[in-house]
Amino acid sequence: MTTHPTLAQIDRYAAGDPGLDEPSVWAIEVHLEDCPDCRARLAGSTTADTRAVIDRVAMVLDRELAATPAPAGRTRSWSVLRHRWFVGTLLPWLGMTAAVLGCAALLSTLRTGLPSVVLLIAPVAPLPGVAVAWHRRADPAWELIAATPAAGLTMLLRRTAAVLAFVTPALALAGAGTGASLALMLLPCLAFTAAALLLGTFVGVRRAAIGLLAGWTLAVVAPSLATARIPTVMGTESVRVWALTTVVLTAMALLRVDGFRRMSHGD
Repeated sequence: MTTHPTLAQIDRYAAGDPGLDEPSVWAIEVHLEDCPDCRARLAGSTTADTRAVIDRVAMVLDRELAATPAPAGRTRSWSVLRHRWFVGTLLPWLGMTAAVLGCAALLSTLRTGLPSVVLLIAPVAPLPGVAVAWHRRADPAWELIAATPAAGLTMLLRRTAAVLAFVTPALALAGAGTGASLALMLLPCLAFTAAALLLGTFVGVRRAAIGLLAGWTLAVVAPSLATARIPTVMGTESVRVWALTTVVLTAMALLRVDGFRRMSHGD
């Protein structure tokens, strides 16, 4: 059962009675923290002098608040948005990707006997950017951002989206003059991006992107250039397969969301 201070004790506390010993003052203050009834009694026990002081403080605060400019609305600085969606170290990789696509388009135009080089490298075009989108060595602010709740899957998806936002128009532009199917360039591109994210939950996105890039180059690009033939996996009839593969890999990557939590520690 809670013991409340008496009304006389509350009056003495409110008046600042020096005769009230320190343990009693401490006990009353602790009790007032949890007892609204006694706080109400304390409010009614204030002296005229105390109320005058409170009124003067209230008046001063009102004047200062009235003279203070209204706080500006909360805005997200460009720096915060840039670090969430983009990082400066991506620029060289995106520039290299654009240069490779440009050379591939030029080579396809000059060497008519070769299959579309743009079509062959389209699936792996975003992988260099994805590899460095969220990595300890590629982001100067990595340690700062890694400690925030936005790190991990959220940050990786944002920066991957930024990479795709650059690579997709570049692919469309490079393939415009080659006659290559836009669907056959974009769907494999998305499928390999989803595959890199999915494998990244096991081995790290950087390793996954490098592995996919090397595997596709050795298994498809090199043989196709050597034989001057478009591989079956990049034929017109494979569009539906690539579309289904993209959906399945994306769904599997999202189901592996817990695996991205370690991305905050780098890969």
